[in-house]
Amino acid sequence: MTNAPAIGLFGINMGPAGEPATMARIAVEAEAAGYESVWTGEHIVLPDPQAPPSPAPPETPMVDTAVALSYLAGVTSTIKLGSGIIILPQRQPAVLAKSLASLDYLSDGRLLFGLGVGYLEPEMTACSTPMDRRGDRSDEYLVAMRQLWTEDATSFDGEFVTFSSVSANPKPPQGSIHTVVGGHSKRASRRAVGLAHGWYGFMRDPETAASDIAQLEEAASQVDRPADLGRLEISVTPQKRLGPGDLEAYAELGVDRLILQPGWHRGLDDILAYVEEFAPSA
Repeated sequence: MTNAPAIGLFGINMGPAGEPATMARIAVEAEAAGYESVWTGEHIVLPDPQAPPSPAPPETPMVDTAVALSYLAGVTSTIKLGSGIIILPQRQPAVLAKSLASLDYLSDGRLLFGLGVGYLEPEMTACSTPMDRRGDRSDEYLVAMRQLWTEDATSFDGEFVTFSSVSANPKPPQGSIHTVVGGHSKRASRRAVGLAHGWYGFMRDPETAASDIAQLEEAASQVDRPADLGRLEISVTPQKRLGPGDLEAYAELGVDRLILQPGWHRGLDDILAYVEEFAPSA
């Protein structure tokens, strides 16, 4: 018998949902309804005026991921808190490692660290990050951050990151924080297999998710996977509202988590109705 995917909720920090009382109410209701996780979206800045491939109007509120999830950690007790996704090369790795370790510490080990390499040149430029080699930069950042999470008096001498005999405490309760790589490229698949606990596909129907999973399987034949990462976990945000048979279709593909998207433009009442409609405990 195929296990049903866990159910998460995307966009907890965006648009109308990003208003503090609204954000808290949605997270509390999702936890009570049996949702496994809530997930932020991230863009530090957006092009103004909006131009492709920018995904949202520049006036769209997006509360900083670590701030939003720390706030939600204080009003919830069991639901997992996911970043969907943090654009890793735009961040200073030691500072981000500290921020995420602190969030994991305050939430008693509930953080799911979703990361990606980014794609918006104006945002990269605003963050003083070159588009070139952002994948290489991300891979090295993640390795360096893991050392800071799990070791004391640790040193790292890389191309983009260097530190010598430093410690960062408190350590995250998880040890090495549960990490999920977002992206649909072959490079993202190799990154997920080689460096992360899981992979996250955004806006994927069952057909495109099947293609993504085949690509991940190909990557697994090419990249060594550290044993401590365990089996690669598959998370997907569906492209459209779940219909009859969709849950079973994703389950048959081996999807472990569906991160549903009510829509960042919706108000509180509409989002709460969506939470109720797709509640795992319903």
